[in-house]
Amino acid sequence: MAGRIPTRMGDGSLIELTRDELRRELEDGAEQGARRGQVPPLGEDELAHLLDIFASRSRFTAVDIGDEVVLSYDGTGTLQAAKVDGLYQYEQMLGADSCELFHPDYSYKAVKPVASSEAQLMQEAQNRLTIPVQYDAQADLGRYSQPDGPVPNWSQLLPEGRIEEARVSKEEAVEHVEADMLHIATALWEAGADGINFDTTAAAGDAEFLAVLHTVRKLRERFPDMSIELGMASEFVLGMHGELEFDGVRLAGLWPKDQCKLASAAGATIFGPAVNIRTAKSCAWNTAYSLTVIKPCMDAARIPVHPNVGQGVCGVPVHGYPGDDASSRAAKAHVEILRCDGL
Repeated sequence: MAGRIPTRMGDGSLIELTRDELRRELEDGAEQGARRGQVPPLGEDELAHLLDIFASRSRFTAVDIGDEVVLSYDGTGTLQAAKVDGLYQYEQMLGADSCELFHPDYSYKAVKPVASSEAQLMQEAQNRLTIPVQYDAQADLGRYSQPDGPVPNWSQLLPEGRIEEARVSKEEAVEHVEADMLHIATALWEAGADGINFDTTAAAGDAEFLAVLHTVRKLRERFPDMSIELGMASEFVLGMHGELEFDGVRLAGLWPKDQCKLASAAGATIFGPAVNIRTAKSCAWNTAYSLTVIKPCMDAARIPVHPNVGQGVCGVPVHGYPGDDASSRAAKAHVEILRCDGL
């Protein structure tokens, strides 16, 4: 229909909106982001820029030549039977700026028994590839609770009202995951990794964030030249414990700006904020929301910021194969409006 512009919802479904409807989606997303994050709203010029991006009927959009940013990844290559071949394809066929070796279970706990094998693969990757190769996994604190882990299960303790016991259990789990992350990061760094990535940080809340921050600080002290990327799981830190602090700052409820400050203080060299998609909202709404809550982070950052513009975060639909029309618009918006250092 004339005057209607193809766009997408947060679940990836294709819809059509008028330019005025798109404008209202952007305004509401930005307003909700400012209200929930208690941050300043986007400016009129920024909303107008966003509208131009989303009102375009082009299949794919991109930044201007010369405005490109560096891309880092949370895992690359899918050839698990030949992992390094997958990384090589990212370099030779996709022209990736960097790539990451990872274990299919994607958890530091799962990697520990096979750390020597992963280190051997890292050595091979360093011999074959020219671009930087990081090692990537997530803390996944829940794996340290029973029945699979060594500590009592806080998900069972909390419904029973045993709050203090649940908190103690989380604190014990923090010690275990720190030891595993430190062991694996050390092994992969000594095998030649160009950096270590702690992905989906704080997925299990403030205790997991604390564990990663402690590990980053210990690694920075031990290896001053190590590149460390810290990517978040969501826009604010869930207070699953509620009383944990790092450098005197309470972790529960922190938004990107303060997350970034602590990541930098701990010794991270790249920070990756993440803003979860609302599937019942349009991608335009989600992108405006994401930009609003991340923008203060850019003003405060002292290290490079790479927003997690990937599946299900920062304006990209929750879908196995997000449409390029949606993902390219989200990427362009974050680069041009936030002036971020990478994605």
